[in-house]
Amino acid sequence: MRAPYGLELTENCQSCRLRSEGYFCRLSPAAMKAFEGIKFTTCYPEGAVLFVEEEAARGVFVLCKGRVKLSMTSCDGKTVILKIVNAGEVLGLHATVSGRPYQATAETLEPCQVNFVKREDFLRLLREHAEASLRVAQELSNEYQIACEQIRSLGLSHSAPQRLARFLLDSCAKGQETKQGIRVQLALTHEEIGQAIGTSRETVTRTFGDFKNKQVVSLNGASLVIQNKAALENFAGV
Repeated sequence: MRAPYGLELTENCQSCRLRSEGYFCRLSPAAMKAFEGIKFTTCYPEGAVLFVEEEAARGVFVLCKGRVKLSMTSCDGKTVILKIVNAGEVLGLHATVSGRPYQATAETLEPCQVNFVKREDFLRLLREHAEASLRVAQELSNEYQIACEQIRSLGLSHSAPQRLARFLLDSCAKGQETKQGIRVQLALTHEEIGQAIGTSRETVTRTFGDFKNKQVVSLNGASLVIQNKAALENFAGV
């Protein structure tokens, strides 16, 4: 079905051609049928806010298509980007299970298709399907591991080049191999990358310039090519 914002809307999870190893994509037929009965499928434009930090948890958001930015903001306006969420991942899981407010703000980076499940319906799904409960435990464990890695990267990296190099290495995991190197489409601006690695936009831009001069990377708009992965790993200290 043709949907707004140039998306091809997929309403049936079991017949979806984009099914991945994501949390809800690989449930058993019985659990999938139960999930189908409680989800609400919606398309959002770029820049839409799914939920806001400290908002009472309404439920979970399963990202089917697109990318979403998770961020936190201090009382003085300083922003930290926690993660870029990709298709197949779940947003608001911890808050929905614990009953606490959402810990971050979720904003779409591009047009997205999202399946929303109300909190009470989601908790009933977990009570009735042990498999879904196990998947939740696995997903929460994965989120904890990611948080630890982020703290290690920000807290134990001694320089901006090291933090940026680690950020780019993480990004290239989903990149495309080309003759020139690994091509990656950056979802964030230089300012947002600075928010993700704990430094200023000016420092990010200057460090990109240094990497480019050393022929480690090349950058054309949002298109980044990692020309020398070994050199980037050396900067990252891995």
